[in-house]
Amino acid sequence: MTLEFKSWMQDVQSRMEQTLAAVLPLQDHLPLQLHAAMRYSVLDGGKRVRPLLAFAAGAVVNASPERLQYVGAAVELIHAYSLVHDDMPAMDNDVMRRGKPTCHIAYGEASALLAGDALQTAAFDVLSSYTLTDAPADQLKMIHILARASGSLGMCGGQGIDLYSVGQALSLPELEQMHGLKTGALIRAAVLLGSYCGAAMSDEERARLDCYARCIGLAFQVVDDVLDEEADSATLGKTAGKDAANNKPTYVSLLGLMAAKHKAAELKAEALAAIAPFGEKARGLVHLADFIVERTN
Repeated sequence: MTLEFKSWMQDVQSRMEQTLAAVLPLQDHLPLQLHAAMRYSVLDGGKRVRPLLAFAAGAVVNASPERLQYVGAAVELIHAYSLVHDDMPAMDNDVMRRGKPTCHIAYGEASALLAGDALQTAAFDVLSSYTLTDAPADQLKMIHILARASGSLGMCGGQGIDLYSVGQALSLPELEQMHGLKTGALIRAAVLLGSYCGAAMSDEERARLDCYARCIGLAFQVVDDVLDEEADSATLGKTAGKDAANNKPTYVSLLGLMAAKHKAAELKAEALAAIAPFGEKARGLVHLADFIVERTN
C-alpha cells in the first residue's frame, strides 16, 4: 500500500464517517432506542470498502466528492442493514461484528430488526435527496441500480441461496452465482453509482467498470472465505470459523485453501485488465483491488 493511496483512503473514510453521521437520524430524536441502534450499527467501524470503490470509480469520470459522499453513504447504509439482519438468530446468529457486540446483542432483536429496516429505507432517502448527476434520468437509473442490487435479484437473493445451501455440495458455478449476488451485487452497484456522478461514459466504458466490479466482488468473497479459515476472531472483528462450523459451502471447502488463494489472484488480474484502458484515472481502483485481495481482515 503506497503512502499516497493510504492517505487517500483515510481521507475518504473520514469523509464518509462525517457524512454517515450527518445523514443518520440524531440519537436524541424519538424513537431514541431505534436511532441509537441505527447509529451503533453504522458508525465507528468497517473499512468502508464500498464507498471507497464508489469514490475510485468516480475519479474515472472526474466526479465531485460532494456527490460521491452521498452515493457512498447510500451503499454503506444498505451494507450495514444487511449485516444487522445477517447477524440475527434467524440467520447466522452471530454475537460480534466489527469488534463489538452485534446490534441484536446490544439492543435486542426487535430493535435490531427495526434498525435494519430503517437503514434500508434511509439509503434510498439519501440517494433521492441530493443532486448526484447532471441528468435526472440518470439519477432515477441510480436508484434502480441500488434497488435491484439490494433485493431478491441481488444481495437478498444471494443470502437466501446461502441459507438454503447449508450442508449441500455446490458446484463452482453455483457458488459463484450465490456470491455474485450476496457480496458482488452491492460492490457492482457501488462502482456503477460512482460512475454516474461525473462525465458521461460510453456503454463500453461502463461495461469495463462493471467487469472490474464483478471480478473484484467475487475476489472479495474468496478472500473472506480464506480469512474465515486462517484468521482468528480478534483479527477479523467477527467470529472466525463460522462457515465451517455451520457446514456452509465456501471457496475453501470446494477448492482447497491454496487453490482459493490462486482464484482470488486470477480474479484480481481479470479486474485490472478490464480497467487498463482508463490509465491513471483508474489508479484508485487498481490500489483497491490490491487492498481487497491482500487484506488480513
